[in-house]
Amino acid sequence: MAAHISTTSYWSSLVAYYFLIKSIKIIGVPSFSCSLIKARLVQVEGWLSRVARIDSQVSGLLNDKPTETKRLCVFRYCSTKCISSCEYGKKVSKKLEEVNELYPEGVFKDVAGKRPAEKVETKRIQTTVGLDSMVGKAWNSIMKPEGRTLGIYGMGGVGKTTLLATINNKLDKEANEFAVVIWVVVSQDLQYRGIQDQILGRLCVDKDWEKETEKEKASSIANILGRKKFIVLLDDLWSEEVCSDMEADDKLQIDCLSRNEAWELFRSIVGEDILKLHPDIPKIAKKICEKCYGLLLALNVIGKAMSCKKDVHEWREAIDVLSTESREFPGVEEKILSVLKFSYDGLETEKMKSCFLYCSLFPEDYEINKEELIEYWINEGFIKGERDEEGSNNQGHVIIGSLVRAHLLMECETKSTLYEIGSKPGVKMHDVLREMAIWIGSTSGKQCVKSGGKLRRIPNDINWSILKRISLMSNQIEEIPCCPKCPNLSTLFLRDNKLEGIPGKFFQFMKALVVLDLSRNFDLRELPEEICSLTSLQYLNLSYTDISSLSIGLKGLRKLISLDLEWTSLTSIDGIGTSLPNLQVLKLYKSHVFIDARSIEELQLLEHLKILTVNVKDALILESIQRVERLASCVQRLWIIELSAEVLTLNTVALGGLRELFIFLSEISEIKIDWKSKEKEDLLCNSSPCFKHLSSIVIIDLEGPKELTWLLFAPNLKHLEVANSGSLEEIINKEKGMSISNVHPDLTVPFEKLESLTLRGLPKLKRICSNPPALPSLKKIVVERCRKLPLESFRDTNSSKEVDE
Repeated sequence: MAAHISTTSYWSSLVAYYFLIKSIKIIGVPSFSCSLIKARLVQVEGWLSRVARIDSQVSGLLNDKPTETKRLCVFRYCSTKCISSCEYGKKVSKKLEEVNELYPEGVFKDVAGKRPAEKVETKRIQTTVGLDSMVGKAWNSIMKPEGRTLGIYGMGGVGKTTLLATINNKLDKEANEFAVVIWVVVSQDLQYRGIQDQILGRLCVDKDWEKETEKEKASSIANILGRKKFIVLLDDLWSEEVCSDMEADDKLQIDCLSRNEAWELFRSIVGEDILKLHPDIPKIAKKICEKCYGLLLALNVIGKAMSCKKDVHEWREAIDVLSTESREFPGVEEKILSVLKFSYDGLETEKMKSCFLYCSLFPEDYEINKEELIEYWINEGFIKGERDEEGSNNQGHVIIGSLVRAHLLMECETKSTLYEIGSKPGVKMHDVLREMAIWIGSTSGKQCVKSGGKLRRIPNDINWSILKRISLMSNQIEEIPCCPKCPNLSTLFLRDNKLEGIPGKFFQFMKALVVLDLSRNFDLRELPEEICSLTSLQYLNLSYTDISSLSIGLKGLRKLISLDLEWTSLTSIDGIGTSLPNLQVLKLYKSHVFIDARSIEELQLLEHLKILTVNVKDALILESIQRVERLASCVQRLWIIELSAEVLTLNTVALGGLRELFIFLSEISEIKIDWKSKEKEDLLCNSSPCFKHLSSIVIIDLEGPKELTWLLFAPNLKHLEVANSGSLEEIINKEKGMSISNVHPDLTVPFEKLESLTLRGLPKLKRICSNPPALPSLKKIVVERCRKLPLESFRDTNSSKEVDE
């Protein structure tokens, strides 16, 4: 009896503490950005686990309360079943004591710590002809037990980067004691701060260190590395003097290939079939090979250029041109530029030449996103703007492929960052080829490139009046004092600076400006009304700025085709449909614009829209978008946040162009896939039952579902991250998977193309699927705080692992 009497008095306290602790649990979880870049501290994780356990226990007591209350009588002082009520009262009393103890323990100064960096970031490698012995010498030097400095030097294009990349990848494959391998590019104008930034960028995903002084950064690096054994690979060191300044213990000079090595490489690139077409071709080929001075880069570039020359007259013309132009340059390095220019001159069209020169606007060793590059080319008028049904420009990809095959560009993967899901296909220029491109662009009077130089103000020596393209990106420019007259300027890159504002007069005399990139000026809050003077503007990138509203001037840019407002503070797109009628590309992903009924009406006014990225909070709004066929087919990136629904339906036909999906802080019991089109019954036979372009999915803080079997409808998925979902028990459910494969046999095998898999904070997760998937394409696995998941599922994969066991 006494125990039950105490129950009534304890209930209000228990319920109050219970919901208070649940609120602390929500507040204590790191915010969106932190959840991506930080790992919860052990003590925080322990506290959250105890909360989760009590959560379920108190929920059980709450469910039993109505039954126990009905048993009360005599003004709730007695019970019709005393023993049962007494036991129930003891449970409530004990649970109140536990909750009372748990509450004050939930106050933490820090809730998360920084994640460790991956040990090695692998690099793409071209041919290593003639470098094998050098690789062996370098490897033996760095493997010596004592800490050492190895200086590798040689002229540009000789193969230093290839050698370092080989060492880098070897450190990933072969057993060694290094905790982390750090790759740093030392460009010609890079300062000490730049080197620190690259090291910290490699060691820390967050950007807390960006505002630190040099001394503070040095201290941060020392604290992170501590007593770990690490290796720093400095790329782009050319001279022996620099190695001496570094007090290198060993020095290794990379020489040009010998005559025989150079000829063997050159003939392999040209191909025996070409060399046999005429008896004079091999003789001329050897002379051309000699003009490459044994330089690996030149041999690759010129060899590729000659591999399609089938007429002996073309070969004779080539050696004449190379001999004539090289005479005009006194030094070997200058002669190499003239030799490489031969490959540029041999490009089939002026269009390809313009596309190649455009890549030099980016900083040295910059990884250029392919899609972004093509977007620039379209708006510059280099290529036509036609896109296929998925929003891709095939012509742009063909040109990139041609430049890569000509060895004028190198393919790469842009790095995954806090802001991007997974890596993206990209290209980069060899620094010698970039130097050549800048030289060609400057001598023609068309381009001025001052990117990546840490400039704090716009230089005074820029001849604005004659230039067509100016790149000032990746500097430290804080203000724009000048009012230039530039009647010919078509492209202006000011991205990745520190601008807070732009004077209206700056845009006054830029009538021909077509491309303006102001992205990654994180403190830029507004644009002047005078931006309306840019009557020719077609491309405007304001992503990663603090822009919160569309100025009246911006709405006057009637010719604008592409507008990027991702990761801005923008809250509304009212009026955009009538003000910018020619928009084909509108990017709102991760801005503060959440699509509603009014927004849908605005977007439907954009008759030429082909690419759209959006944010949604309401399931009904998402259904409305999918019902508007023309609008839904444009959606390439979708961010679903704070959405609460029993069922969320995604239509594979309506959202056929979807490439990235992010679900965050939502409560959805079930996600259903609808592969039929109610509006297009006549096309059902041709419609795809899956999201064939969906390559990246991130699901964080999603409560409700016990499985994610709907992922089978993304057969080309490359990147998957699932985190902080307390209800999830398996990724692919066997029964649901079988029911899907019975209807769609081609969707039987899950994750065939998956390259990276991240699973974090999934306490109930027991399996990926009933039979451990083969995951043949997997390169990286991260598993943290998934205590019930058997790690044997990943033992046979060849990927790098970061597993919290």
